[in-house]
Amino acid sequence: MLGRILLVGLLFFIAACRADTGIIADPSNSTEPMPTATLVAVSAEEAIKQVLRAESKGVVEEDIELLASLWVEEAMVRDAHHTPDDESDDAVWQGIDAVLDRYVVRVFPGNAQFAEPGEMLVTIEGDRAEVRSTTQIGQEISPAGDLWILARRDGGWRLLSLTYNLEKNP
Repeated sequence: MLGRILLVGLLFFIAACRADTGIIADPSNSTEPMPTATLVAVSAEEAIKQVLRAESKGVVEEDIELLASLWVEEAMVRDAHHTPDDESDDAVWQGIDAVLDRYVVRVFPGNAQFAEPGEMLVTIEGDRAEVRSTTQIGQEISPAGDLWILARRDGGWRLLSLTYNLEKNP
């Protein structure tokens, strides 16, 4: 018991000493310049790749707010069911609410511990980009199985659509 009292007393003493040394808890009272963020300009291609990596992070972390921030209102996701030449068997989620619902109902229950776009072939035409990518989610690898469409909006790149399972069944 005496040890605890001494420890608490020592902590109060240290706190009191630090208060007199000019350490300021409220930075608005400081005369020192505040640190500023360093902005690093990246190419459009790198910015697009960052969006796709952020989407993968959102899947693994089940971060629906992050995912919502990446997609446009008129978003669309299409599962091509490994028959890219036949859209009649595709499952389609149209609009941001449907796309986000897909994450919650179909993607998150898979509990992906790892998701990342692999090879990415980026084609940019003005404010629109197309990315063909190989994606790995857990142990599943889809070589060149994803087609992402992005648009430059509000100063950044946002996801318009994803078509996945484009690789044909053997």
